[in-house]
Amino acid sequence: MRFEREILPHLDAAHNLARWLAGNDADAADVVQEAFVRALSFFDGYRGGDARAWILRIVRNTFYTWLGQNRVENAVAFDEAVHDVSGQAGNPERNTLERADRMQLRQAIRELPVEFREALVLRDIEGLSYKEIAHVASVPIGTVMSRLARARKLLREGLAP
Repeated sequence: MRFEREILPHLDAAHNLARWLAGNDADAADVVQEAFVRALSFFDGYRGGDARAWILRIVRNTFYTWLGQNRVENAVAFDEAVHDVSGQAGNPERNTLERADRMQLRQAIRELPVEFREALVLRDIEGLSYKEIAHVASVPIGTVMSRLARARKLLREGLAP
């Protein structure tokens, strides 16, 4: 099936974006499931091109729809320490410090306004180009560049001692 061949390989990227936007695995799974249902129902209208950007745009739009319907003020945050499967052995002190640094970085990213967090995740974590991000977010490339610059500035400020 064409959908499985072109779209399903981007399931991990879709879940990653949804997790960063929603803040936890359970909500991200709901968003991704709804996004893939939507994608499958509208797949006949897909004319090729960048399948990753296409599905990430659907995930993004589905998240904003979901957010409007399920806005929760005190959502449970995704806890990477609980879900960390790296299993790195070695110096326990170094591992503890590295884990604390990762947790501090993830918390700083989570605290960014959603449009900045979205741009940062799509660029620096998912590796999308500015053009792809502009397509996913339905904004001009200049807006993507501005959001990334502001996100990185806020991130630096949030991580400063």
